[in-house]
Amino acid sequence: MHFDQPMFKNDELKDKVIVVTGGGSGLGESMTRYFLQLGAKVVITSRKLEKLDKSAEKLRAETGGEVLTVACDVRDYEAVENLMAESLNTFGKVDALVNNAAGNFISPTERLSANAFDTIIDIVLKGSKNCTLAFGKHWIKQKQSVATVLNIVTTYAWTGSGYVVPSAAAKAGVLAMTRSLAVEWAKYGIRMNAIAPGPFPTKGAWDRLLPGDLKEKFDIKKKVPLKRVGEHQELANLAAYLLSDYSAYINGEVITIDGGEWLQGAGEFNMLEQVPKELWDMLEAMIRSQKEKS
Repeated sequence: MHFDQPMFKNDELKDKVIVVTGGGSGLGESMTRYFLQLGAKVVITSRKLEKLDKSAEKLRAETGGEVLTVACDVRDYEAVENLMAESLNTFGKVDALVNNAAGNFISPTERLSANAFDTIIDIVLKGSKNCTLAFGKHWIKQKQSVATVLNIVTTYAWTGSGYVVPSAAAKAGVLAMTRSLAVEWAKYGIRMNAIAPGPFPTKGAWDRLLPGDLKEKFDIKKKVPLKRVGEHQELANLAAYLLSDYSAYINGEVITIDGGEWLQGAGEFNMLEQVPKELWDMLEAMIRSQKEKS
């Protein structure tokens, strides 16, 4: 067996209902695909329903699984409550929540407006809080015996990192929430865990983080002791395990999957110290241009 192959193969998530925020693209889509292959029913959500529906159509064709799409801005608590209501109306229950929705961009912090900083904090920290609170309150009220929350954080949640300060601050908050609620909500049968991925390139996110020729100039593979980036299936394997009954005694844990990157050099984007001011001006224009097109 190769590391980029599925770990489970026998319906290990059969009949589980899993909500994945940001589940229509990137790592969220990769996790969703694998959950469906393992027999789960999955609700995917993001702000743009048209993109979600296209992704869902592809996932259904590839897996034969059941996918529900719900447009939801996780920054809006009422929208999150609607997400929960639609999930329950369709599938009758929710067994697990994956807080995967995120936003990030590289910039010297002094160049950020207060609104730009707030945007990342609101999506990552407030969005994860909104979803966790809404679904957690439901599980507690219904006295559901088993439920799981899986948060996607990052290794710089505990090291910090220059040039992605809003993301680092928000992810650190999500990590603290994970560990805190793991203790507080265990008595209700709710497990809280997190995954801290290193570099798992996705076209959308990494094109925004490292636009133009920056991907070549700052070769991420050189920062990883294993000298490669992660394969999406590797992360999906870990996520499926943490949502499965096999991990029933894992609670309050954050599992790093980064090939040893953070041990080699803490702060994933500290290398950007080498970027001159003139290049920052050009990168800022490129990132804004890409944002307008998306």
